[in-house]
Amino acid sequence: MKIVKLYPNPASSRINFEIQQHNNDKVYDLIVYNFLGKKMDQLKNVNGRTSMDLGSYYSGLYIFQLRDRDGNLIESGKFNVVK
Repeated sequence: MKIVKLYPNPASSRINFEIQQHNNDKVYDLIVYNFLGKKMDQLKNVNGRTSMDLGSYYSGLYIFQLRDRDGNLIESGKFNVVK
C-alpha cells in the first residue's frame, strides 16, 4: 500500500505530501531529487501533511524518497512540475 499521497500532480507552485498510515511516533525524511539525481530539498521529521514550495524548481520530472530515521527507504515516487 502506498504511504505517500501527493497532490496536485502535475504541480506548478506548491505540492502537498500526505503521509497516510502515520503513527504519531513515526517520523520520516522526505527527500526530493531532480531527474539527474541532484538533491533539491530535504524535509526532516515529516509526519502527517506537509507542503513544499516549488518556486525554485524548473518544469520537469522529480523523484521523492520517504526515508525513516535510520535512512531506510520506505517509499519513492515521482511528480511533475509544470511552469
